[in-house]
Amino acid sequence: MERVCFILEETGQRISCLLNPGSLVVRRAAGVRQRESIGGRLTGHGLADDPVLFTGGGRTELELDLLFDTSIGGSTVLSRDVKELTRPFWELAENYTAADGAARVRLVRLVWGKAWNVHGVVAAVAERFEQFDPFGAPQRSWLRLRLVRTGGRIVGSQVVPQAASAFALAPGEEIPEDEIIIHQVVGDEPDQAGDSGSEERLDLIAAQYYGEPSLWRVLAAFNGITDPARIPPPRILRIPPLSALRAT
Repeated sequence: MERVCFILEETGQRISCLLNPGSLVVRRAAGVRQRESIGGRLTGHGLADDPVLFTGGGRTELELDLLFDTSIGGSTVLSRDVKELTRPFWELAENYTAADGAARVRLVRLVWGKAWNVHGVVAAVAERFEQFDPFGAPQRSWLRLRLVRTGGRIVGSQVVPQAASAFALAPGEEIPEDEIIIHQVVGDEPDQAGDSGSEERLDLIAAQYYGEPSLWRVLAAFNGITDPARIPPPRILRIPPLSALRAT
């Protein structure tokens, strides 16, 4: 099994772990903060939760628990002091001076097989030593390393704020009929209260065909539907191809 490693972005140096992580925890904090006014934070007795303000971005962290032991083979470093094995990981969290003379933090890439490839900085390292020799040198280490992702991009389908103009068509051009899928909506027509025997909704149908529920607006505009909670008779939807959508 391929071992997890860290690659320095600037030099391409590879720092391999002695063993794969005993555990890997991923944490995500959304880009929100509590709303404030001139008088301080906005809150009140009638609110179940504090009002928040969307700021964008956010924070994604990966925490790895790594084991190092001088009695385990597989390392190119031969030493009875386990700190010789873990020193490169501590250096990832140290400040350094780049070739241009500027002080920087090391940018690394966590790589583990095909499942993990994360660009970031090592924000924290903690280590617990065990099994000391007569001279006080530790021979085993449990190292916890926290990586903060940097340069992340939003993953997902394109946002279509104006669904009526969401198609990349030239003036007078139309989507070929053989590229349009006909979807028969299953279930009864919703009543005045919006209750229906059908579980089909525009967002669920958009997720089925496009993989993105937020593109329900495209289906609504293409089929002339004004109320997203109600699909009027004859309860047939025309599904345009995803390739016809205009990236925005």
